Amino acid sequence: MKTPTAPAPVKRIHRGIPAVMATAALLLAATACAPGTATLASTPATPGDSAGNGTGVPALAVNDAAAQLLPESIKSTRVLRVAIPTNEPPTQFYREGTQEMTGTNPDIARLLGEALGVKVEIQVANFDSIIPGIAAGRYDMTVSSMTPTEKRMEVLDFVDYMQMGNSIAVAQGNPQGITDQHALCGKKLGLLTGSYQLTVNVPEYDKACTAGGKDTIQRSEFQDTRQAISALGSGRLDAVLADSPILNFAATQNPQIEIASKYDFTPVGVGLPKDSGLVNAVSAALSGVIQSDSYLKVLGKYGLESSAITDARVNFAQ
Repeated sequence: MKTPTAPAPVKRIHRGIPAVMATAALLLAATACAPGTATLASTPATPGDSAGNGTGVPALAVNDAAAQLLPESIKSTRVLRVAIPTNEPPTQFYREGTQEMTGTNPDIARLLGEALGVKVEIQVANFDSIIPGIAAGRYDMTVSSMTPTEKRMEVLDFVDYMQMGNSIAVAQGNPQGITDQHALCGKKLGLLTGSYQLTVNVPEYDKACTAGGKDTIQRSEFQDTRQAISALGSGRLDAVLADSPILNFAATQNPQIEIASKYDFTPVGVGLPKDSGLVNAVSAALSGVIQSDSYLKVLGKYGLESSAITDARVNFAQ
């Protein structure tokens, strides 16, 4: 899947929160915050259950010190409700012929559950609904390749768990001659609703386009990257800008597209509600997870070894 060489690994370094719901609703591109979700319960995180009853997640011992830091609400239920999108292999997608989620993000969520000695319930949600859902108390956390930004950190705490970059996908043969992000001015670009690319990258690129006397980017938003890739293949878009693992994998599966540029490797983090008490337990658990062989095995299963990090940093804004 992911074959580009990334930069050196990053150096280590109340379930409901009604007061922030209004702010949260604006953080992921001002879209509706309550689409339907489907709950997919993973297997219990039982020490020694290396296959996770079919999930393929390697065994990881309970980190007792981290588990003791869990808030009482989680200790009592022994369940973590984790919001994750879907239809974006290899980071998150349904196992073929099933309604079981697999991919790097579900698997890392399950490793985290094993480390904390709790069951992980994966709840599928559109990306732009996740922060409002956490604010409303529907989810305990998200493992969804979410980039920590200062705006998002107004309502969430973040703990880094891997790194990934941007890729620009174009039609095979690159008929528009798009070589990098600076060549996107005036082009029809597909983006994931609420994504870092849409909310941070493209506004910066538009400023450069305007300063250079060029047209701004023509944006088209999609609820999952697979839809954008389909629009690119049918000629409705000139390019798609999204996370590198997703587009790089798509290019290996779809002869109609190719990757024009790969750049900007930065960490992504587990998102947690502020003041929930979860950040201490999760940061302690993730510090152990990312040092484990199980973590490297999960990334390796999806060809993402170069996305490994060595430090579960807390609230490190990109």
